[in-house]
Amino acid sequence: MTTTLTLHGPVDRAEIPALCERLRATLARDGAGPVVFDIRSLEGPDAATVEALARLQLTALRSGRRIRLRNACGELHDLLALVGLVELLPVVGPEERSDLEPLRLAEQREQLRRVEEERDPGDPAA
Repeated sequence: MTTTLTLHGPVDRAEIPALCERLRATLARDGAGPVVFDIRSLEGPDAATVEALARLQLTALRSGRRIRLRNACGELHDLLALVGLVELLPVVGPEERSDLEPLRLAEQREQLRRVEEERDPGDPAA
C-alpha cells in the first residue's frame, strides 16, 4: 500500500524535526509500502525545503523505506540538481522540466587540447 503525504510550504527549518517525527509515526502505523510526498502546494522552494526533504528521506531510510516526490516544480528540480540530491530524492508523476543541463560524468567531458607555446626570438632565454 502506498502512503501519500502532502507537504505545504514554505518550509521553516524549525519545523523539520516535527515533520520527521510525523513521518516516523506514519511509517510505523502504515506498514511497508512506498511513501509519496505530493509537493504541489510547496511554495518558494529554498535551502530549508531541500534540507527538509533530505532529512525526511533519511528518516524513511532508517525505517527501511524510501520517499518519492510528486508534482515537483522546475525550481525544486534545479535546487536538487545543484546540491546533488536528484538521485536521492526521485520525482514521480507529472513534473515540470528543469532548464539546467544535466551534469556529465568526467569521462564524458570534452578533452582539453594542449597548448603549444612558440618561443619568441625577441624574448631573452629563460
